[in-house]
Amino acid sequence: MFTGLVQNLGKIQLLEESQVLVSLASSSNRQIILEDLAIGDSVAVDGVCLTVISILTEGFLAIVSPETLQRSTLGKLSDRYVNLETSLRAGSKLGGHFVTGHIDGVGCLKSSIETTNAWEMKFTAPHTTDERWQRQIAPYIVPKGSIAVNGISLTVADCDVDGNWFQVAVIPHSFNETNLSHLKPGSLVNIEADILGKYVAKFLRHGSNNYSVLPPALTATSTVNSLKDITPEFLVENGFI
Repeated sequence: MFTGLVQNLGKIQLLEESQVLVSLASSSNRQIILEDLAIGDSVAVDGVCLTVISILTEGFLAIVSPETLQRSTLGKLSDRYVNLETSLRAGSKLGGHFVTGHIDGVGCLKSSIETTNAWEMKFTAPHTTDERWQRQIAPYIVPKGSIAVNGISLTVADCDVDGNWFQVAVIPHSFNETNLSHLKPGSLVNIEADILGKYVAKFLRHGSNNYSVLPPALTATSTVNSLKDITPEFLVENGFI
């Protein structure tokens, strides 16, 4: 689990089909990544959760599966900058949103415009006509919702009804400290939709009469016939507030 707050930039090199070398770009922030890093730990590399198999002086080696290479941009990013974040630890601040490191698909930067106090960046999602990927990303893109682009926690400022494109406003700090500043129109990016939105969508899709998706407290003590039955009073009565 990650927060979407990038800690350092690195460069990635695909060594063989199952391994990547990640070299940390900034020596000043190097210890943020390496200080407590251990073999077997998870690190988000451009938003992709990878497992560390070896720790080096200036970086680390990680395992990458064929599925990951096919589903993300990692196989196309040799010697390019990637965003890095170590996994969330118990008691740490959660300044972004819950990011799992499981990429839903690949999007594409359409435009990047500098304004007075932000960069307005527009992405298409997904960068494919494959309907499977479209269903896995588009339904969860909503205005003011959370989304991870290359592992960066961002807020959707605008999007079309179908979720085929979305726009974010990136503050200068986030723009300069991540690889967003290295992107150009046409650049591919990893996209992960908000995990909370996925669970809500599943609940609505299956219907509230499917008790297998309801919390244990509800299934044990209550009957919910429709979403209208879930009121503040109902939640208090069942111990949720």
